[in-house]
Amino acid sequence: MRTVLEGCAIAAVDAAGTEHRDGHIVVEDDRIVAVGEGPAPEMGSPPARRIDGRDCLATPGLVNCHHHLYQWATRGLAQQATLFEWLVELYPVWAHVDAEVEWAAARAGLAALARSGCSTATDHHYVFPAGAGDLLEVEVEAARGLGVRFHPCRGSMDLGQSDGGLPPDEIVEDRDAILAASEAAIDRFHDPAPGAMVRIALAPCSPFSVTPELMADTAQLARRRGVRLHTHLAETLDEEVFCQERFGVRPVQYLEDLGWLGDDVWLAHCVHLSAEEVARFGATGTGVAHCPSSNGRLGAGIAPVVDLARAGAPVGLGVDGAASNESGALAVELREALLYARLAGGPAAMTARGALALATIEGARCLGRDDELGSLEVGKLADVALWRLDGLDHAGIEDPVAALVLGAPRPVDVLLVGGRPIVESAELRTVDVDEVARDIARQSRRLLERVEAAA
Repeated sequence: MRTVLEGCAIAAVDAAGTEHRDGHIVVEDDRIVAVGEGPAPEMGSPPARRIDGRDCLATPGLVNCHHHLYQWATRGLAQQATLFEWLVELYPVWAHVDAEVEWAAARAGLAALARSGCSTATDHHYVFPAGAGDLLEVEVEAARGLGVRFHPCRGSMDLGQSDGGLPPDEIVEDRDAILAASEAAIDRFHDPAPGAMVRIALAPCSPFSVTPELMADTAQLARRRGVRLHTHLAETLDEEVFCQERFGVRPVQYLEDLGWLGDDVWLAHCVHLSAEEVARFGATGTGVAHCPSSNGRLGAGIAPVVDLARAGAPVGLGVDGAASNESGALAVELREALLYARLAGGPAAMTARGALALATIEGARCLGRDDELGSLEVGKLADVALWRLDGLDHAGIEDPVAALVLGAPRPVDVLLVGGRPIVESAELRTVDVDEVARDIARQSRRLLERVEAAA
């Protein structure tokens, strides 16, 4: 099935920085077969779908590198808390998450991402209350229903409060059970084939909620099975103090000692890094998921994104969990990343095109998919976002990339995932958004009622 987009500005985000003022993109089935200036070339039979791109900008579909979808059910809580305070307040709430809550939250979070131009999303799910069922399967099915490309991480926690960790004992798991569940997740869901819609990563939660033994065992398992590794790191100074007091080293050294730096690893946040640690990330190819809105919400600080990129480390963007970023819209993070970089390094620190690269090709590098995703090039998967720029929010901004990044955020007009239209005319076509909203409102109330009943 052939789809033709014509008349649009195009930011390909390829190595050459190719852009077109009035161009075309031709999609055959799930792949891009032509990109260029002017009208699309004739290719035999007429296309099955033709999209008028006038007054629009086409970019690669955005790539979200860090999320906690279940947190969509707990937005608006712990509003003036540091990370550790926020976690201590919310852990007891998350202990009551079940399959119904997870389904509602995952659909709401993924719908928000798709409406903001995100075609590929990862999720770091690390809360598995006893008796809640297979929550990873729930979110995989939610992603399939919405039609987004999905890289869920089988997360874990095995260091409870009684052993010196931060989470309460009732929401941590046994290490052997975690490793068995991690391998089962790979067996059931991971698709290593080209064009895959679902790939699994393994993701113990953090230095303050996971034992060193689980970190090391998980790294060995992931490398034996050929999947990627993900965790939180260096998000706050509290974490740095925890690592120095418990392990005698800074967080980055702790991870490196456990074999957790490498080009098959991407880490969330990485706010508090020294210059030497930035260099180690670049030398090892370790990726970073930059989450500016969440870091601002929790007052964690500003990650050294520009220095990491200059060192050669892949740096993508993440919305993080909706309990620390109630928006959950990835397109917003482009502007936030640019503004944070300039707050830290001045107005020349990051360009609009640099911010777009973080959300596309650099995010694809973090997930190990830059051979297929993250740029508009012949042979790559047809994950394409089309942004309308002729409304009040953007009209008159001559540079279309600046309009997207610096202008007011608005829903993507068209989103193709593997050539399939997921969003059309700024409306999500794969689910009823109003029904999703009603469901998450209902399940959020039910979750808090369960917490109150258990108190």
